[in-house]
This record gives sequence, C-alpha cells and structure tokens, in this order.
Amino acid sequence: MWRELRGFAGAIANPHLHKLVAALLDDEDIARRYRVAPAAKQIHHAYLGGLIEHVLSLCHLARLTASHYPMIDGDLLVTGAILHDIGKIYELSYERGFSYSDEGQLLGHMLIGVRMVGEKLRDIPDFPPRLRSLVEHMIISHHGHLEFGSPKTPVFPEAMLLHYLDDLDSKMECMRHLIETDRQFAGNFTGFSPTLERVLLKKDRYLAGPVPEPSSAPAVAPAKPVPAAAPAPASASAPAPAPVPRNNSPFGDKLRQAWQPAEAKREG
Repeated sequence: MWRELRGFAGAIANPHLHKLVAALLDDEDIARRYRVAPAAKQIHHAYLGGLIEHVLSLCHLARLTASHYPMIDGDLLVTGAILHDIGKIYELSYERGFSYSDEGQLLGHMLIGVRMVGEKLRDIPDFPPRLRSLVEHMIISHHGHLEFGSPKTPVFPEAMLLHYLDDLDSKMECMRHLIETDRQFAGNFTGFSPTLERVLLKKDRYLAGPVPEPSSAPAVAPAKPVPAAAPAPASASAPAPAPVPRNNSPFGDKLRQAWQPAEAKREG
C-alpha cells in the first residue's frame, strides 16, 4: 500500500505540490507512522493500517471525480486526499490500544497537519503563498461543518469535493463493518448504529428470502407394496360324479346304478 501511495504522490504534475507531498512522505518518522496508523479511534477504519487504506481509497475517488468535473484541479485534490488526515499519525496513540495523545487532545489532527505542512514548507521557499493557503484550507475544512470539528467550511470546489469524498468513504466503511460484524442472527437488519443513526439492511440475506423452518410433523414411511392375492380355486357348479366301479357282474350293474345321480335315474 505504501508503494501505491507513493505512486499517487509521484503522479502529481504540479511541481510545487509534488515537492511538498514528497517532503512529507520522505520523512522517515512520518513514513513509519503513516504505514500503521488507524484512521480513527473507533468510527471508521479504526484498525492498524486503516489510515493509509482510507487515503488510498480517497486517491482513487479523487482521480475518478476529477476526470468527471472539468473545473477540478486533480493535483490539488489528490494532495488534499494525501494530507487531510496526516495529523492523525500524531493525534492518535496506537502502540497499546487506541487512544488520543496529549498533543491530539490539545490540538487535534487538523491543526497538527497544518503545522506539519508549515514545517516542510520552510525548506521549499519558492512555494506560492496562495497555493499554500488552499492546501491548508483543505486540511482544516475537510469535516465540512463547524459542529463536526472543522474551524472553516469548504469554500472552493476541491475543498468541497474532498469533504464529500471523505464523508462518503468513511460512511461506506462504517456500513461494511457493521453488516459484516453484526451479531443479530435473526432478521434482515443490524442493530442500531449511533454513528450512522440508523439500522442497516443485510441486503444479501434479504434477497435470499426467508429460510424455511424445519417441519415438526413426523416423517411418513412409504407404503409397502401389497402382494397380489393368490387366485381362488375355481368352484364347481355341481359335485363331480363319484367314480363308478368297473365290474361286469350282476352285482356290479346294481352298484353302478346306485351310484348314478338321481336325474340320470329319472332319465333312464
């Protein structure tokens, strides 16, 4: 990320702004702190390396929006993106947990940032004073409102755009973090965010639809096939005649006559 940040700084074409940003980033103490500092104590990008991640996001947004609005000076906007929060490397204490340093409590990151710029400009005597005022104004106005800690509100396009890009990036990070870390497992919304003053929709869960609840009815076993019944034996309409003994004696004739059915006797 540091190499990427130096790439944005190196692409600044304005020689005065290029020299100022390079002087700050070439400072070993500033570079060491810039690599690891959080962007805030708890609101957004509140983790080690959060500052440089936030600034890189702003640099990308600065180049995109500068190409959209012809009146915007892209070099001035990128300079503001790199320097607007540089005072946080001294405002915050992040060696053991996140807190404010004594200097941070007394001055805040905006005044610290303006002081850091002034210290480097001592070695750049040909830096235009009016351009210096624009850079300093972007640093002290990037919160956008007096009640949000800015001693001045933005009064020219690059300063106004920097404020809105900074606000946009911080709010998008707040949304991402809350949705990913929210502990409410039921429903489609997060808990209330004091920073954003709202609950947030868990969009992916919402679009997936409700999760079907498991049925409490017992499972029905499939019916077993009923074996086909064996064919019933054919019933005789009349009793089969009894076997007639074969005998040619007179006694045999009498016996055969006795075994014949009654109907046969009548016909005979």
